Amino acid sequence: MPVHKEQWLPVPRESHLHGLLVVDKPGLPPGESATAMPPPRLPTSHDVVQWVRRWSQQRRIGHTGTLDPLASGVLVLCLGHATRLVEYYQGHAKRYYAEIQLGAATDTYDALGQITATAAVPPLNAQHIDTALHQFRGAVLQSPPVYSALKQGGESVHRKARRGEEVSLAPRPVTFYELELVAWQPPESVILRVHCSAGAYIRSLAHDLGRALGTHAHLHRLRRESAGVFTLAEAHSVSTIEAASAQGRFAELLLPPGAGLALPVVQLDAVAIQRLGYGQKVVLATNAAASATDEPAGRLAQAVDEENTFLGILQWVGQAASGGDLWKAEKWFPRA
Repeated sequence: MPVHKEQWLPVPRESHLHGLLVVDKPGLPPGESATAMPPPRLPTSHDVVQWVRRWSQQRRIGHTGTLDPLASGVLVLCLGHATRLVEYYQGHAKRYYAEIQLGAATDTYDALGQITATAAVPPLNAQHIDTALHQFRGAVLQSPPVYSALKQGGESVHRKARRGEEVSLAPRPVTFYELELVAWQPPESVILRVHCSAGAYIRSLAHDLGRALGTHAHLHRLRRESAGVFTLAEAHSVSTIEAASAQGRFAELLLPPGAGLALPVVQLDAVAIQRLGYGQKVVLATNAAASATDEPAGRLAQAVDEENTFLGILQWVGQAASGGDLWKAEKWFPRA
């Protein structure tokens, strides 16, 4: 993993780069222990954003969901104009590869925390573990870890927890679509593949699974394999991104704004494009985006031109008196 001493220097002038960058965030390296002394300095998602700011010379960068320092894998960043689309890329399902260590609980629910309790691991087999996993499959209520980026009173709760303040987080509804037991490695290692809704904490799953198995547990290693439609196949390592920047090829790594959006598509002609660009509403034939108008007003769609170039986000505002559907621009992008 490269060391970037210059990452906190002022960012140069604004870049012309706009689009999505899928990063393979580094986490705990294979074979390395989180309990090593001295403990490893693992990069945060914020570190990755700072590196990309430096390499792209683009100040405006937003993420669509962070990863803990321990975790590696898919981190989707929006650069430049694409930062206006962050909200539409959030809330998507995720897939993870997770290694869980039985026998000890930690305050952070992962291997970077302090051990708070230990217990013997009872005799187990794969069937025992799969049976315990069954109670977590589907829609469940999950208590987030107090060491998390969730906000209370405008402040991340992990800051309050580190100051020793009492933090209480209510259970939240999440969904585990798939919980696959990949391997049981006695006496204490459980390996899972997880497909879950946004907002689900794999650290909490590890903690709760330990209790369900009659012991304690924490998350030992985590790799995000996909976020929405974006997978490791599209992700670039930080060393690849840094090298591309040095060679003047950073733009080649970017996906265009709107790539992978899970929204129906409305194709527009030149007149409609011009009117929407002026902030006016337009009437489109009902079949122009039938799948976008099967729900109440407020449904969104992505607009493209006749060459399928992304233009922005449209909001359906109802039926037009003259027939057809009435749309307005929710987010509109400048045309090159």
